[in-house]
Amino acid sequence: MRKPRLPLADLVRRARHAMPQGQHHGAAAPDTLTDIENFGPNPGALRMRVFIPEHLPAGAPLLVALHGCTQDAAGFDHGCGWSALATAHGFALLLPEQRRQNNPGNCFSWFEPGDTSRGQGEAASIRAMVAHLVAAHGLDQARVCVTGLSAGGAMAASLLATHPDIFAAGVIFAGLPHGSAGNVQEAFEAMASGRPRSAEAWAGLVRAAAPPGTARWPRVAIWQGEADGTVRPVNARELAKQWAALHGLDPARPADQGPLGPTGAGQRQAWRDAQGRVVLEVNGVAGMDHGVPIHPGIGPDRGGRTMPFILDTGIPGPQRAVEFLGLAEAAEAAERPAPGRGIILVGADGTAHRPGAASPGAAPMPEPEPEQGGWPDPGAVIRKALKAAGLMS
Repeated sequence: MRKPRLPLADLVRRARHAMPQGQHHGAAAPDTLTDIENFGPNPGALRMRVFIPEHLPAGAPLLVALHGCTQDAAGFDHGCGWSALATAHGFALLLPEQRRQNNPGNCFSWFEPGDTSRGQGEAASIRAMVAHLVAAHGLDQARVCVTGLSAGGAMAASLLATHPDIFAAGVIFAGLPHGSAGNVQEAFEAMASGRPRSAEAWAGLVRAAAPPGTARWPRVAIWQGEADGTVRPVNARELAKQWAALHGLDPARPADQGPLGPTGAGQRQAWRDAQGRVVLEVNGVAGMDHGVPIHPGIGPDRGGRTMPFILDTGIPGPQRAVEFLGLAEAAEAAERPAPGRGIILVGADGTAHRPGAASPGAAPMPEPEPEQGGWPDPGAVIRKALKAAGLMS
């Protein structure tokens, strides 16, 4: 077990100070998640928590959801409604959880190079969890996505940067660019100022962290409260610069721009690749402080529960995230054969390999370099019922 990083108490105090009044305490969230032990290498000493919908077919996608500081996996799930969305749309859900022995405030260590580098620390633990779930449930390794809030959003950005061969897309809520901090002091500076760089400088930090020769970059959506006093909105602009440059696009020239939703409570910008596909999206929520925007209640485009950093804005952020990631079509896509890359198995030593491979190291799910260590269609009737219940948009 790693020693706790005591300076993170400062981050916790700041996070609590930023909570809306009256949201410091509350009843514990219902916990519908399952723990998985011995999933493989765990150098980051994280807890593995999962939600697998009943009758999930082989070839389903996987969403990794990373909570923010002072939160836990169950609370993040309950507030955002991730497991309800997984049930409605047919995808597996992985919610890694930080341990207080590592960080007093339950913050993922997005500012520690030893935890955000390929094959090391927390990043390696999360990668091992992904490999385990892909193997255990026959998931589609071409449709593994990640999302996160605040510290979890910044860690999601680093996972996208360091593992573009694993993650197809990501949605970052109130996060920061990969490489924006290398210690606690720099983390404070980044949260307040964004530590601005040129687009190419930001992109260079990702290229240096990714496997050599990487040519395909994940699609990324960014969500940011325009009144966020914890992670200032400048960070969303720096994030956009980083990912626009990686996709060969001009961060100052979005292809689409307009109001965010029918109420116009913010602005949406989108950048498209040469094929017209949206590869980068920035959503600025007017008047929102630090958190994930939700639209609680029953009905289409509604769900989740208001909690600290899970904020009722009338905008269904988690649902929009699932749509951007392509997971809203998961149930329909599940009837198709899984992509040719096949199913991955994980041995007792945590090594991932394909069934029938000559050795545990043959034809693996993309692994870190050796020196870095391991890692029915529901039918129209059912879909109509889910829509009527507000579980599918």
